[in-house]
Amino acid sequence: MNLEERINSFAQLGEIMRDSLNGYSGTREREINLLIDNQHNHNPWFTSENVRFAVKGISDVLTTENLKKWTDNYPALKEKFSPLKAGVIMAGNLPLVGFHDFLSVLISGNKIIAKTSSKDSELIVHLGNVLCSINKSFSDKIEFTDKAITNFDVIIATGSNNSSRYFEYYFGKYPNIIRRNRNSIAIIDGDESDDELNKLGTDIFSYFGLGCRNVSKIYLPNGYDLKNLSEHWKGYADIINHSKYANNYDFNKAIFLVNKEKFYDTGFILLKEDYNLSSPVSVLYYEFYNAQETLSQQTELLKEKIQCIVNRKYIPFGKAQSPDLWDYADGIDTIEFLLKKKIAGIL
Repeated sequence: MNLEERINSFAQLGEIMRDSLNGYSGTREREINLLIDNQHNHNPWFTSENVRFAVKGISDVLTTENLKKWTDNYPALKEKFSPLKAGVIMAGNLPLVGFHDFLSVLISGNKIIAKTSSKDSELIVHLGNVLCSINKSFSDKIEFTDKAITNFDVIIATGSNNSSRYFEYYFGKYPNIIRRNRNSIAIIDGDESDDELNKLGTDIFSYFGLGCRNVSKIYLPNGYDLKNLSEHWKGYADIINHSKYANNYDFNKAIFLVNKEKFYDTGFILLKEDYNLSSPVSVLYYEFYNAQETLSQQTELLKEKIQCIVNRKYIPFGKAQSPDLWDYADGIDTIEFLLKKKIAGIL
């Protein structure tokens, strides 16, 4: 199976996913829709709306044009080689959060042994089966497991700071990519349009703020009116009707009140001035700044903890959770990593 065949297969998968969201009634489409609507039974955070958002984000980039544009950056992908066995440990904080690693390993002609999260296993496994039905050559290149991964050449693992220490201990001797906690920020210049501020709400509230690409902190120019922000986010107020989110909201509000900490209550999210980057679910941290130059120096020092920056100069408002194929987690090029292991003759 050459690169062109792999691209065509994933492009077909993208088309099936788009058709599912558009209500087509084929067997594959119905099965995907059924899984989307039932994910909340396995993980209450995976509402139908959020799962559809994830499926749409993936299906939008799985086009022949995008896949070719992405893979054209790696001429070595067109060469023949012995495939690696890549162990991939997937996180479970967002729907299909491990799909890009799944795609990267397979589009590069390698074999994947994927340990799925118990919180997010059904849909990724099903999409793997659909891919095999599109092209049977993938059948011996895909293995899913819920047990410990063995018999691999390289490892790609995503988890928390705590789990990353476990990963380092067990997998440190292998070529690896080990991802840890990161958070995303937004920088408000002060002259944003109403549309931009509305779209910022998507970066904050999508997936209940559980993703590393969700904005967990905003930087505001001195004197900025917090009420101006909350007015633009009223369209997301229904988030408070989700029981698990509401429990977090009530808990954090109670803590702030008991500790007599200042915060701004919108009725659906709590805004608190704080120097930290990682805010709890239902809380958004903010910090005022005096000058852009000083802020740039500050964020540069924190770059190892920041996944992405939402701002006119960086990622457009509303696009934090809609990365392109070439937007790699933690800025680590997964394809380049896989290729180097072959070219260097490490394995």
